[in-house]
Amino acid sequence: MARAAFHGAAKRFGEVEAVRDLTLEVADGELMVLVGPSGSGKTTALRMLAGLEAVDAGRVEIGDRVVNAVSPRDRDVAMVFQDYALYPQMTVYDNMAFGLRRRGLARAEVDRRVTENCNTLGLADLMQRRPRQLSGGQQQRVALGRALVREPQVLLMDEPLSNLDAQLRVQARAEIKRLQSEVGTTTVYVTHDQVEAMTLGDRIAVLNAGTLEQVGTPEELYDRPANVFVGGFIGSPAMSFLPREDGTLIGVRPEHVRLWADGLVGPIEGRVAYVEALGRETLIGVDTDAGGRLVAAVEGRARLQPGEPLQLGLVADGLRQFDAASGAVR
Repeated sequence: MARAAFHGAAKRFGEVEAVRDLTLEVADGELMVLVGPSGSGKTTALRMLAGLEAVDAGRVEIGDRVVNAVSPRDRDVAMVFQDYALYPQMTVYDNMAFGLRRRGLARAEVDRRVTENCNTLGLADLMQRRPRQLSGGQQQRVALGRALVREPQVLLMDEPLSNLDAQLRVQARAEIKRLQSEVGTTTVYVTHDQVEAMTLGDRIAVLNAGTLEQVGTPEELYDRPANVFVGGFIGSPAMSFLPREDGTLIGVRPEHVRLWADGLVGPIEGRVAYVEALGRETLIGVDTDAGGRLVAAVEGRARLQPGEPLQLGLVADGLRQFDAASGAVR
């Protein structure tokens, strides 16, 4: 296993600066998630690490080696793609063994690695099946296993769960987290789904328009976002923002927005925009008279209708202040 790092790395496509001045270190054995909206540069950064995109400025390192000029096959990385890219004519065993055989490993070593990984991934009874005989979740595990058998220094994963339905994604996230923890392979994982990022990452790097906005643990990004973009991207629902006359914004998470009661900051007047009943809690979107929309998360069910007037209060400890012009935290 090895660390991976970007030092002032940049990539342009014509006039578009896809990644600019990226400096980020992934520790040995860490699971780092790169997250951001479409066009944020997260996949380009991953491909720069894999050697699939050239670095226009700065440097990329794997272990103690600068790999800017190293070919993809010599970087000792393995990649899991969105579409899995399994060979349809091959069995599970042969899909996982193919790359090892091409590298000239002895038959006994190939069998050991494939069998051990099939046991770890719950594929031991499926080794003679072909991809068309597998569920989406099973195919995803085969793709992961094919990468792991190479015993790479760094494992790269590009939106590997996007083809799965919601229930399978939850199961697969837990499985990937468990396996990465057990195997300890340094992993860089790309996703646009902030829930996926929050549940998987040891740390998360948030990118926006090619720029690294913030890096930290899921808790750090949720509790102490560095700017309005991170606060509005991380969290489901995201942080709400209220403008103030002094040129600042107040940011607040839904759990810190309450129906008005003594001891809260407020009251804040507004009207109900929407109500989402989720079972154990209800999300209430409120358009405030001062401008801006607040989202409140209240326990149980709330019998409210759109357009109904409502008073809200804020938990003082949950408030964050941002500069309205720059978006940076104050």
